Amino acid sequence: MPSASVLEAKAARVSELEAKLKDAASFVLVDYKGITVADDTTLRRNLREANVEYFVEKNTMLKRALNNLGMSDFDTVLNGTTAIAISTDDQTAPARILGEYAEKAETFKLKAGCVDGEYFDEAKIMALSKIPSKDVLLAQLVGSLQGPIQKLAAILQAVVDQKNGEAA
Repeated sequence: MPSASVLEAKAARVSELEAKLKDAASFVLVDYKGITVADDTTLRRNLREANVEYFVEKNTMLKRALNNLGMSDFDTVLNGTTAIAISTDDQTAPARILGEYAEKAETFKLKAGCVDGEYFDEAKIMALSKIPSKDVLLAQLVGSLQGPIQKLAAILQAVVDQKNGEAA
């Protein structure tokens, strides 16, 4: 039987996980088995640059925290080696970065994830990983709007020039 201090520490860890998961815009669970130290270091750096928290956690702790939040869909994937990537502000960052790595690595697998409280299985997480970042999407939108606006400005300027030519 574990001591009271061990049980208190575990309960505190579950509460801490609950708070992180509740505040998350998205999170992704991965099976990190077979990843090299160099690849893990690079992966962690990329995640850190995107403001994504990434850590290894015991399956039982994750299961308790998720079940306390009413997310029992994850019970089937919480086995083996499990790491979690949590983002509080970008719904696609964890999936995008981990999905890119999972395509290159044979043993690194995405398990499941959650975006704004909705369960995503492995296939949905891989599909989410293909979506560009918010900044890239905004840049594409601005670029697509810029062309028609420039054409409109050129046409209006031609009309003004024509009117000025007729007045002279």
